Amino acid sequence: MAEKIFYATGRRKTSVARVALKSGKGSFVVNDRTLRDYFGRETARMIVLQPFQVTQTSGNFDAEVNVQGGGISGQAGAIRHGLARALTQINPDFRSPLKKAGFITRDPRAVERKKYGHHKARKRPQYSKR
Repeated sequence: MAEKIFYATGRRKTSVARVALKSGKGSFVVNDRTLRDYFGRETARMIVLQPFQVTQTSGNFDAEVNVQGGGISGQAGAIRHGLARALTQINPDFRSPLKKAGFITRDPRAVERKKYGHHKARKRPQYSKR
């Protein structure tokens, strides 16, 4: 029988990550590149691997991730969210520690839209009394 693959979707800012987890040796592929090649910053790699550290499953699963939209930080957060969701499918006991760490909840913060008559979302033109 073929081994089971667990799929989950993670989101952060404008990034969307589709995660596929299966039991393995711990290989991690992001958009057909290794984790180290895709994320140059050490902090982004650390964010991505946090769900495995919280559940103490580092090296137990192979992850294949397809991520699009946003920037490096948003993509790392989206992958972390997707991994957390996939791990809860594998073992429902993982939900409690992942929820406590804040990885299950989707971070709702996103960039506020620019308003007309303003320079940015909230910055207004300088007021001139005379």
